[in-house]
Amino acid sequence: MTAQPEHPPNGQGAAIPGIPHTINAIADALSGTDRARFYTEVLAAEEQIVPAVMRRWWKTAMLNLAPGVERSRANAAAGRNLVSVDELADRIEGGGR
Repeated sequence: MTAQPEHPPNGQGAAIPGIPHTINAIADALSGTDRARFYTEVLAAEEQIVPAVMRRWWKTAMLNLAPGVERSRANAAAGRNLVSVDELADRIEGGGR
């Protein structure tokens, strides 16, 4: 058994457990529609492209674990409470810019 890294959400609250970089672990972390799309892409990918497909979907799976993700996506779709790239970078880096 291997330990997975934990990713603290902006230094607030409990850490988000890392998702292993395996096809099954990524698929298990995705919702039904995304899971089907992931399997379709990864199974159709050429051997050298598989890691890139996995990396992209791993990021989606990790973002899905973030607290408030549905509210954030709804706000973005509605064009409200948007954050500039610079502000986002500051938040990620803990304001150290």
